Amino acid sequence: MSVDDECKLRFLELKAKRNYRFIIFKIEEKIQRVIVEKLGQPGKATTISPLAFPTTSVDMLAPDTSRIRSKMVYASSKDRFKRELDGIQVELQATDPSEMSIDIVKARAL
Repeated sequence: MSVDDECKLRFLELKAKRNYRFIIFKIEEKIQRVIVEKLGQPGKATTISPLAFPTTSVDMLAPDTSRIRSKMVYASSKDRFKRELDGIQVELQATDPSEMSIDIVKARAL
């Protein structure tokens, strides 16, 4: 699984300049690549509140109901992704959205 160059660029911008409140990355299985799915603009409200504050963390949601192949792809890609984005400080892995509540994310990021 490769990591798109845009992922690295946007992460560096988040880390150095705080240009974004958050970045959501997505594994595009058809092209075997991690891509940027969404950029949270600073100062704007968002419906993705658990991730809506600047942090250099990797939050991964792999629901128990996911296909086995998808879970395997995410699990095998996570370490490479973390290596590509130098400076990850916090990691949170969840199998249910409730495991990524704002309180849990804040506690891990502080």
